[in-house]
Amino acid sequence: MTHKYHITGMTCNGCRTGVENRLNTIDGVVKAVVTLDSKEAIIIMDSHIAVQTFQAALPEKYSIDVIEDRNVFEEHASAKAGPEKPKLQQLKSLFLILGYIAVATVLLNYPRENWSGAMLDFMGLFYIIFSFFKMLDLKGFSESFKMYDPLAKVFSPYGWIYPFIETALGLMFLLRFQVDIALVLTLVVLGITTIGVTKTLLDKKAIQCACLGTALKLPMTEATFIENAIMIVMALLMLLS
Repeated sequence: MTHKYHITGMTCNGCRTGVENRLNTIDGVVKAVVTLDSKEAIIIMDSHIAVQTFQAALPEKYSIDVIEDRNVFEEHASAKAGPEKPKLQQLKSLFLILGYIAVATVLLNYPRENWSGAMLDFMGLFYIIFSFFKMLDLKGFSESFKMYDPLAKVFSPYGWIYPFIETALGLMFLLRFQVDIALVLTLVVLGITTIGVTKTLLDKKAIQCACLGTALKLPMTEATFIENAIMIVMALLMLLS
């Protein structure tokens, strides 16, 4: 069943992202789509969920009220939610960015006989580019990130400083500064996040991935786990070598 709700208190895309992610984490919710302009949410659920349950999942500054049932306004609600895009199409921007990073790494290293530094260049570019997208909307990223990162859930300032940590790690790899420390920090930082990603995927929660901030709306999928795993494996190989 599907219901439509009015939400007050949202003032920016970061608010919208945070509200949408919180609604999607509620047991019984199949998918929630929140629109900032109309201040509305369309929620598909397995069985009826009381509005009080939704209210309890949101911070006090937000208020949610029922507007209508989709059984009465089927076409209007469908227009709001929009058609579901194939998973590969939703992740197109992520694959393009990873592809550009890979090409840039090859171009930087093809004249060299020793390609051991290629992984460091890839990791450095990865951090710099991904942190850039997060910094476009720090508040929105923080709200999305704490939906699944275990540390950000219990220590909210971590979500605000995380993009700066990524920038620092990226520079350390590109400048070859304290590489061993950067590799260890990579294992710790991405290891914590990967635990949260894995739990979200196992729970089959439909929330937004914050890997590219809120500028590009990406779903939490196996691709998020894979990109973290690639970085972790690279860090382990570099430390062992």
